[in-house]
Amino acid sequence: MRLLLVEDSPTLADALMASLAREGYSCDHAADGITATAFLDSNDYDLVVLDWMLPRREGIDVLREMRRK
Repeated sequence: MRLLLVEDSPTLADALMASLAREGYSCDHAADGITATAFLDSNDYDLVVLDWMLPRREGIDVLREMRRK
């Protein structure tokens, strides 16, 4: 299962990425909405864990774009 974690807090993102990797998940990480959109445009994910309040582009805008596509 391939996951995209979109989280701007480095501490939280590192902890979540480590936990998910231990459980055998393949994860990519985006720290802002623009990077998240780029990942989503170039990869297929089974699950996206999306923070609402992000720099450069809010999580709700990323979600709207995902739904539109």
